[in-house]
Amino acid sequence: MPLNDERPTSTSSTVASEDQSSDTESSERCDSLTSSSDVDCSRQSFTSDSSSKHNSPSCSPPKILTLDEVMASARDLSNLSLAHEIVVNRNFHLEPPDLPQNSLEKRVKDMVHKAFWDCLESELNDDPPEYDYAIKLLEEIRDTLLSFLNPGANRLRTQIMEVLDMDLIRQQADNNAVDIQGLVSYIINTMGKFCAPVRDDEIKKLKENSGDCVTLFKEIFRVLDLMKMDMVNFTIQSFRPELQRQSVEYERAKFQSILERTPNALEHTTEWIKSSIEEATQIMPPAEKSSDSGQSGRPLPGPSLVLNTAYIKLLTWDDSKGPLPETVMTDEARLQVMQRSLQLYQTVASVLLIVYSSIGGAVSGLPALAERLKKMTVVLLEGMHNTEFKLNEALGNVSVQICCEVNKSLAERNFPALPDELQATLKGQICDVTQENNPVRTLVEGRVQQYLWVVLSSSSSHRTPPPVPPGLTLIQQELMPLSLSFANLVNFNKKVYGPFYFSILKSLLFSDTQNHIPPGPPSSPLKSK
Repeated sequence: MPLNDERPTSTSSTVASEDQSSDTESSERCDSLTSSSDVDCSRQSFTSDSSSKHNSPSCSPPKILTLDEVMASARDLSNLSLAHEIVVNRNFHLEPPDLPQNSLEKRVKDMVHKAFWDCLESELNDDPPEYDYAIKLLEEIRDTLLSFLNPGANRLRTQIMEVLDMDLIRQQADNNAVDIQGLVSYIINTMGKFCAPVRDDEIKKLKENSGDCVTLFKEIFRVLDLMKMDMVNFTIQSFRPELQRQSVEYERAKFQSILERTPNALEHTTEWIKSSIEEATQIMPPAEKSSDSGQSGRPLPGPSLVLNTAYIKLLTWDDSKGPLPETVMTDEARLQVMQRSLQLYQTVASVLLIVYSSIGGAVSGLPALAERLKKMTVVLLEGMHNTEFKLNEALGNVSVQICCEVNKSLAERNFPALPDELQATLKGQICDVTQENNPVRTLVEGRVQQYLWVVLSSSSSHRTPPPVPPGLTLIQQELMPLSLSFANLVNFNKKVYGPFYFSILKSLLFSDTQNHIPPGPPSSPLKSK
């Protein structure tokens, strides 16, 4: 809480916005795991029976949950999500609710408020005036002003209690001697002492308001609501450093609490890791397949290989095939943004590769042209993740605009325009990018997968991402920050949920009752799906 002479600053960015400085700040807390609970520890540690309350998920049998247990789990999940958002998103802040204009809730709220203000106006217009509703409002305003004070602000507290003494005001009301305008003026001046600088204009408008008392009360409560939100956001900013220091332990403890009440809370996470084990087994190098095997004789992929495979799958997750794992639900919005950005820039890279491979040297070595083509393609393909987006039509427009821009560049350098046959071929190749087995698309997606593998495998990638592979240089400026954000998200997730992954991997990899996972053909661990 701010001191009496301090004024909280308000935030203005949205919850979804996370800049690169936030990623850098987060990366300092997301170093690779090195403790005994590290998921990337040696395979020998998987055979150990040692565990603790927070190092393994609960193994209680299924049970029927009571309503109290469901509500308690919901509260824990809400607190976990809120704490996680505050920690990982430095721009996180709360805003006043903005109800849809024609929603039932807004209509009911407006009707109730109108009825109240009409009653207040009717009372004040009586002869003599009635002050029952006005006194209730003054009491609520007094309590709100007191809530802004620090515990040690005794002088201001005493002053507010003396001026807004409800017993005295009621006595004055009985004798028709209430100075409403004087009380309102004091309230506005006191609000000016407590408000954030961003609210100075609002206070000025209140002081200049020459309307009736009802209008003034309406505006006072509107500004008080804004001040409450400013105070909440100031408190969030103040507590963020402490939350960051204790975030891993706090989130793990909250999730453990949820797991104890709902033992099947890791069901989707277990399926996610199980399918990743199968994929990791397929892409294991031949040397590891021959040397790493469990009691059943089948090859065992390392925990790092399994988890990296699992995390990369999140960037191509299909919600229609099932919900996300429970352990990444707090990052669902961030993963969705990353997934859409990756999809967009993979398509952009595919289009530009086709352009440069088809036209050749006439457009090579012109970074300004490449940047214009990229920006133009991004604009035309924006929103391609929407189901109603017509991708083929958009790619057709992209090809037309690219041909126009390329011809313009060629004319400026006294080169002949592109032949009609080449333009038609270019358009067809660009539109074919939508095909799942398109070779250019497959190449780009494969190299992006390889790059993400390298980023997750590098111990310093969360600070400085490695350079992108050939073919992706045109989207390097977008791909490197995205990979940095993804690496930070993964590292923090490993820190929090590593013990739970450890237990699941131990069960799946070393269970004698598990079905045999057939080895696949030899391939590189960086092979894309």
